[in-house]
Amino acid sequence: MALEWVVLGYVAAAEAIMVLLLTIPGLDGLRKGLIAVTRNLLKPFLSVVPFCLFLFMDIYWKYETRPSCDGDSCTPTEHLRHQKSMMKSQRNAVLIAAALIFYWLLYSVTNLVVRIDQLNQRVERLKNRD
Repeated sequence: MALEWVVLGYVAAAEAIMVLLLTIPGLDGLRKGLIAVTRNLLKPFLSVVPFCLFLFMDIYWKYETRPSCDGDSCTPTEHLRHQKSMMKSQRNAVLIAAALIFYWLLYSVTNLVVRIDQLNQRVERLKNRD
């Protein structure tokens, strides 16, 4: 299952970099190409949503079926393994949340940048007409 988390980490990082590049001021020459690339990647990146739901269900299933380690019923090694498993699950849940939030941010920022470009073009046409 480690490969899924690596893929999700790379996708979240790619989304974060694209959001960062779209929002950095001063990249006007690069922005048009970046918008085109980002708009073309939004549909494939939409597959992150069901992928995250699948991974979240995996975390939930592992949480529900884990052996209970209450009181003196476990050895110190089992207790340590249980705590390590809980930490990994929490880390993976944060990764899922980050990937979903970055996708939403990328979608929103891309739509806003496209809308701003359209409005700027409309303003330029109105200025040229007068």
